[in-house]
Amino acid sequence: MELLQASADGKFEVKPTGKSIVKAIGPLPEPHTLQLSNLDLLSGRFPVTYFYFYRRPFGKNYPLIIQTLRISLAKTLNFYYPFAGRIIQNPQTNEPEIICDNNGALVLEAEANIPLVNHDFYNLNESLQGKLVSIQPDFPLQIQVTSYTCGGISITFSFDHALGDASSFGKFLVSWSEIAQQKPITCSPDLRRNLRARFPPSYHPSLDQTFVKCTIEEISNIPSTNILLKRLYHIDASSISRLQQLASVKGKKRTKVEAFSAYIWKIMVTSIDEKHGKCKMGWLVDGRCRILKHENPMSSYIGNVLSLAVGEASVTELKQGSISEIANRVHDSITKVTNEAHFLDLIDWIECHRPGLMLARVVLGRDGPTVVVSSGRRFPVAELDFGFGNPVLGAVSSIIERSGVGYINQRPSATCDGSWTVSAILWPELATALESDSIFQPMSAADHLQL
Repeated sequence: MELLQASADGKFEVKPTGKSIVKAIGPLPEPHTLQLSNLDLLSGRFPVTYFYFYRRPFGKNYPLIIQTLRISLAKTLNFYYPFAGRIIQNPQTNEPEIICDNNGALVLEAEANIPLVNHDFYNLNESLQGKLVSIQPDFPLQIQVTSYTCGGISITFSFDHALGDASSFGKFLVSWSEIAQQKPITCSPDLRRNLRARFPPSYHPSLDQTFVKCTIEEISNIPSTNILLKRLYHIDASSISRLQQLASVKGKKRTKVEAFSAYIWKIMVTSIDEKHGKCKMGWLVDGRCRILKHENPMSSYIGNVLSLAVGEASVTELKQGSISEIANRVHDSITKVTNEAHFLDLIDWIECHRPGLMLARVVLGRDGPTVVVSSGRRFPVAELDFGFGNPVLGAVSSIIERSGVGYINQRPSATCDGSWTVSAILWPELATALESDSIFQPMSAADHLQL
């Protein structure tokens, strides 16, 4: 108790204690350049960070944990060798590419001055950036292992988005945990990046209204907004079920994500400036089960296979509409991009706008108030055991300093009881509106993590 009290009175600090570079172990292909696919060029170069917290491991000391992680990471990189490469800008094509030269992944070690129970799991601005996450551009994959005074640890995994999307990173982390537990890996990764355009390329003209060509400078210098708050929430299983019931009427059953989105969209309009007559919501959609699903299954494809569905509605319609009516609008918006034709058109649209990077217009903050929802309900959480126990928390965030849109990601909590962990990047008024209800509960070590 004395240690807890002393730490609680002090400021959360993290001290670096070690650094190493972990390379894949052979045999590996000869060093070569891996060209990004068209859909890779649509995802920008954002750093994406997944963070996990673990109680004090039984029968494992910290040096042994570090050793296990390094050895198993080296073995994992043998299967996912592009993750140990470098990403550089090709001066001829003006596009990034992966140099598969086994440059390695960066592993950082650190010590925190508090026990896990005193960690601020709600305010990610305070607890992540510059403490549990620090990005060095020479390494597209970086890991930080941080020990706490109670013996617990956190692991943050930071990926350059050019390496892949959430599905890719989830497969990588599961493979790593399987190797750490000396189990055979369940995924044989497809590293070919073979999503190419048709000849001649053609696409529906509506894509010109949704996506836009941009530069890395435009991505880095998104106009200054007040979308700055990074927060972590807990949502009870009962709240999710209640929202789904409200969204499913007249024989139309809506998914949990559709119901959740409808609720957020309705709350969102109370938090925007009255000058905006309309607002938008976006949904990231994975195309793996949609592209060439009969000819070339893509379940093990490593890379980016994402599109963005965008819905727009007037503030009046959203204020007056019921959750079920808004959920119908959500469903219709998402359905428009959940087909093979959309993804093939999108690949062709990118081909017609190369060279360079592309993004959805809303992501650059050009289309007014927008919240993007990204479902991580299939992302590994409780199963991410590296040989020293299951995590008490797993979530995602980003250390980007500016965002053109609000961002909300939900995934199953580590308790496996149907509740969700929700990470968010919000403007202050939206955070206040969401927290005014009992559904979005600020993440608490005592109430939600049983620490």
